[in-house]
Amino acid sequence: MRHLRRLLAAVLVGAAVIAAPPASAGGATQITLTFVRHAESEGNASGLIDTSTPGPPITEPGRRQAAESAATLAGNHYDGVYASTMVRTQQTAAPMAAALAEPVVVLPGLREIEAGQAEGRPETSAADYFAAPAQWLSGDRAARIPGSVDGNEFDARFDAAVQQIYDSADVNPVAYSHAAAIMLWVTMNVDNPRPDLLREHPLPNTGRVVVTGSPARGWTLVDWDGTPVA
Repeated sequence: MRHLRRLLAAVLVGAAVIAAPPASAGGATQITLTFVRHAESEGNASGLIDTSTPGPPITEPGRRQAAESAATLAGNHYDGVYASTMVRTQQTAAPMAAALAEPVVVLPGLREIEAGQAEGRPETSAADYFAAPAQWLSGDRAARIPGSVDGNEFDARFDAAVQQIYDSADVNPVAYSHAAAIMLWVTMNVDNPRPDLLREHPLPNTGRVVVTGSPARGWTLVDWDGTPVA
């Protein structure tokens, strides 16, 4: 999966302008939302792109990664645990949910971006999967991944999941999702996007990104997998 992450970073950073969303008004309660990428899946290990649902499970090394991640992050005392409809995120979330005695709430909007015509191909030949997302970051959200979604469709469904998390009244939730989905949504929606981090530090398995804010007031990037963002 490291090849796919590097390819994703290289293609997306080719976007010359990061179109940050305008700041929103409103006095909604601010929350801290942590996104965690799933542990190593069988799809990652195979080197083939698999964005199907429910998709492949995590590997034995992935199970160890999930347990280690939960042991490291459980001290943050999250008050809600969320995952996508893909089994790899739910399996990664399970140790955290057990540690916190919280259920895993499944939200379809957290799923990975469908690869469309790139589905099942080697990660090393996936440049066309990320050509449209590079355009999304430049402001052209009507660009469509061949056989898949455009930027507006992706952003709307991920927004809906974030809204559901916010509406739960959790103030420190953790959401298990996928590398491209997390990195793109965050970069498209925060008021302080960091494309340099996307290029230099694409999310590894169980990597995390932390944002603060609300759907009404907008979001601010706070931490990119251990790198604080001012």
